[in-house]
Amino acid sequence: MKTLLFLPFIALLFLNGCTSAPTLPLPTVAKIDLERYAGTWIEIARYENRFETGCAGATAQYSLEKDHVRVINSCYDQHGVKSAQASGRAYAVEESNNSKLRVSFFRSFYGDYWVVMLGDQYRYSVVGDPNRQYLWILSRTKELTEEDKNTIIAYLPPIGYDPSQLYWTAVRP
Repeated sequence: MKTLLFLPFIALLFLNGCTSAPTLPLPTVAKIDLERYAGTWIEIARYENRFETGCAGATAQYSLEKDHVRVINSCYDQHGVKSAQASGRAYAVEESNNSKLRVSFFRSFYGDYWVVMLGDQYRYSVVGDPNRQYLWILSRTKELTEEDKNTIIAYLPPIGYDPSQLYWTAVRP
């Protein structure tokens, strides 16, 4: 009798395992030269997230410190006025050749910052996390070329990102 009670539960687990797609490991670029990566990046597009609510645009400033990368993210309203700023620290994940960083804006809470694409001469960067909840397209300039944009958009689905979920920033300071 107890076996019969557990059968629906076991069947549910089995069916759930069959219907949910496994998350493949998120590929990253082979190596990041943090000195070249340092500087200002302009957000071109992103997956919406709670910490950028109300940001019509954003920038990220990276600078090298002794044992970490200093991060300053700035949010801009629809008029291009800076409306918020957050400072944090990023640390390279061992054996990732700097392509995977752990970033913290609140000392003991860290998020994954994985560079999945990097344009020649570091002109653009695409950053995500292994759970595919976050995604940013960053550029050194206010606009991407159509070729770069198309290359990025074509690369996203094979690595588990949906380009239709991108919010294209309206303000690029």
